[in-house]
Amino acid sequence: MIRDLYNVRVQPREGGPTPLTEEEEQRARAVLFGDLGNVIAERGWVRFPAYSPEERRRLVDVAQRLSAHWGQQVFIEAEDQCALKLYLAGHGSQPANPLLP
Repeated sequence: MIRDLYNVRVQPREGGPTPLTEEEEQRARAVLFGDLGNVIAERGWVRFPAYSPEERRRLVDVAQRLSAHWGQQVFIEAEDQCALKLYLAGHGSQPANPLLP
């Protein structure tokens, strides 16, 4: 027996993440800008978790804002499925087999 379903909507999971409001998103990016910027300025790189596409977009935006603020490029590299690395030139990943002189 086939039943037609009308007005069916997907309900959000309980305890799952909820989208941020525009104000919350701006505050989150401002905090990341300050905190990650301080660490990058201190040691040249930072690794930060990014489990969802929204978190990855947020970190990309922060890297772009830091680049504009400092006047030098802040690079972004995916370390694995759950983390991104933001770094300045000269602090990126080293090749697995460096060239010999």
